Amino acid sequence: MSVLAPERTPMRESPGDRVPVTDRARKKDFAGLVLAVPFAVLLVCTVLVPVLYALYLSLFTERLQGLGFSGPEHVFVWLGNYLSVIADSAFHASLGNVALFATIHIPSMLIGSLVLALLLDSGVVRLKQMWSLAVFVPYAVPVVIGGLIWAYLYSPTLGPIKNVLGVDPLSDGALLPSIANIATWQWVGYNMIIFYTALQAVPKEIVEAARADGAGGFRTAWSIKIPVIRPTIFVATVFTVIGSLQVFTEPMVLKGFTGTVTSTWSPSMYVYEAAFVAGDNGRAAAASVLLAVICALLSAVVMRFSTRRSR
Repeated sequence: MSVLAPERTPMRESPGDRVPVTDRARKKDFAGLVLAVPFAVLLVCTVLVPVLYALYLSLFTERLQGLGFSGPEHVFVWLGNYLSVIADSAFHASLGNVALFATIHIPSMLIGSLVLALLLDSGVVRLKQMWSLAVFVPYAVPVVIGGLIWAYLYSPTLGPIKNVLGVDPLSDGALLPSIANIATWQWVGYNMIIFYTALQAVPKEIVEAARADGAGGFRTAWSIKIPVIRPTIFVATVFTVIGSLQVFTEPMVLKGFTGTVTSTWSPSMYVYEAAFVAGDNGRAAAASVLLAVICALLSAVVMRFSTRRSR
């Protein structure tokens, strides 16, 4: 004998129990805004406020009025500081030094990092972790300490490089390669890790298919691996260009060992000299703004070029 259970009617939600879609979207938007508040505050305090303050300082200068007994006065000069910096031959020379430094440092550092990353990814190098650590260690060394190490190695009286190469690394003709060598030694390991990490995302099936077709290691790296990680290479290029324009520590450290490096050798040193030696904050701020504009323009050119190549 079977007992028929009564059918259960499904419970229907009342309109009051349902959460409107618009309310859910609002809650998600509100949660996103709350999570973005710390980043927004950090961005405003560390980026926007200093930039706006630099723009403000660049429009003023301090001048003595009358006999100067009342002290300097804050005078609005509009674009006078910018015109003064643009017309300054020392600023032109600093830009020229940085341009030559970039032509040596950027290709050598990026090519060296890429070659090392490809060697690690190819399996030719044994003990990958040991070699990766050995190349990455210079990045962990503070820039000032690394600069002092190389400065003593470059010293004609204390260092062995002059006796080995027969050339004074701190002379006028060898100064640029010497500074570029310090920067390359410092950053080649960092970029090698970035490129090596990007190479791990290359599909193994494509690499194995290329090897099956008879492609050697060089052909596989040139035709498959490098095109796949091209966006990573362009991003590293942008950051390297910006860092090259802002070079400061390396020539500043070598300045104490040779008279070849002047106080305005690079744009960053020019800003430092104007602000903390000459006390001209308006000129220093104007030079900083001009340097930021140059960095932005060069970065835009590199990104534009990378966009065209990726199409």
